[in-house]
Amino acid sequence: MIIREHYLKQIRGFYESDLIKIITGIRRCGKSSFLQQIMQEIEKKTDNIIYLNFEDESIISNIYDSQKLIDYVDTNRKNGKCYIFLDEIQEVTNWQRAVKTLRLKDNSVFITGSNSKILSKEYTDAFSGRYVSFRIRPFVYKEILLYSQELKKECSISDYLIWGGFPKRLEFSENDMITYLKDLNDSIVIKDLINRFKIKNEELFKRIVNYVLMSNSRIFSSRNIEGYLKNEHINGSINTIIKYLSYLEKAFVINKIKPYSSKTKDELAYYFKIYDEDVSFNSLRCLNKRYDLTHNLENIVYNELIYMGYELKVLNKNDDDKEIDFIAIKDGKEFYIQVAYSVENDKAYEREFGAFKNIDNTHKKILITNDDIDYSTSTVIHLKLKDFLLMESFDEI
Repeated sequence: MIIREHYLKQIRGFYESDLIKIITGIRRCGKSSFLQQIMQEIEKKTDNIIYLNFEDESIISNIYDSQKLIDYVDTNRKNGKCYIFLDEIQEVTNWQRAVKTLRLKDNSVFITGSNSKILSKEYTDAFSGRYVSFRIRPFVYKEILLYSQELKKECSISDYLIWGGFPKRLEFSENDMITYLKDLNDSIVIKDLINRFKIKNEELFKRIVNYVLMSNSRIFSSRNIEGYLKNEHINGSINTIIKYLSYLEKAFVINKIKPYSSKTKDELAYYFKIYDEDVSFNSLRCLNKRYDLTHNLENIVYNELIYMGYELKVLNKNDDDKEIDFIAIKDGKEFYIQVAYSVENDKAYEREFGAFKNIDNTHKKILITNDDIDYSTSTVIHLKLKDFLLMESFDEI
C-alpha cells in the first residue's frame, strides 16, 4: 500500500500528545492501513507499542469490554510513554471509558472505527475536547496512479470517473472489482445503516438511498425527494427523508453543500447539493453501462478540491447570474470554478463560459473539462481534467 503522506503530515504533530487521535472515514477507505503507517513511523524510535485489531476474533473474544482492555494494556505496556493503536474499537463494550482512562496513563492513543457505529456526535460527547480527529477519504487520482504503479497496473481517468477510489478495488480484475464494490455498497450503505439506526421501513430507505446516490452533483431539496417518492407511489414524510439523509452524511456516504446566494450573501437553508463520497455509488446503479460521466466528473472535482484543502461553496442561480459549481477558498484566495464534461459544441461552450458573465475579474475564473483542446480566454482559465488531477493546488496556475 502506498504511503499516504498527505494525511501523515497532518497527524505527525500529535504523536506525543495525550489527546485521543481519532481516524475517521467511510469504511474501506484505508483507515487501517493508515494506522499501520503511523505505527511504522513510531516504531523507528520505540518498541513500546500495543496494536489491537478488534475485527480479529481471537482478540475480541478475550478483550471484549472496557475493563478487559485497560487490564490488557496495563499488563503489556512497558515503562515510559506507550503508543496504543486500537483498530475497529467499536466492537469493545464501553470503549469510550477505556480510551478516556488509557490517555491519562502516559499513553498516546490512536483509534479507528466503523463510522456506521462511531459517529462524530458520540466521540464529541464522550471526549469533550480531549481529542483530535482526522478524516481519511478514498484515493484521489494521484494516489490511484501511485498504487497502480505499485501493482504494475494501469488506471485511466475514465476508469476513475466510473469506479472511483476505494483502494482495494484496484487489486481486482474488472468483473471481480464490480463484485467487490457491490458487496461494499450493500454492507456500507445498506446493511450497516439499517442495523445501526434500526430502520424498520427498509424498502423506503433503499429507494431514498438509490435516488440520492444517483443524483450526485445536483441541487435539490427534501421536497424534491418527496416529489420523487409520490411519483413512484411511495409514502415518505419530509422528516423521514431528512433523517435518512443525515444517516448517510454521518456515515460519510454523502457530502452536502448548501448553495450560496450572491444577492443575500447567505446560504439558502432549504436547498443543498449532494456529492457521493465515491462515484462508484452512482455507477453501480446505472443500467447497461450508461454511466453518468457528466455528474461523476463534477463529483470527482469536488473530491479532489476537498483533498487539496479548499473550503467549497456553490454560487446559486438567481435573476442576475447563473449557478457556479464551486467557489473554492483557501489562504484568503477565492477561485470561481465551473465543471463540464466537454465544451466542444457551441451550446455547451456558451452555457459554461456564460456562467462567469457577472463575475468580476478580481477572482480567478476556472473551467475544468475533459477536453484535450485548450479553450482558455483572456478572463477564464481552462484546465484539462488530466492536468487538474495532477495538481496540488491552484497556486500552480
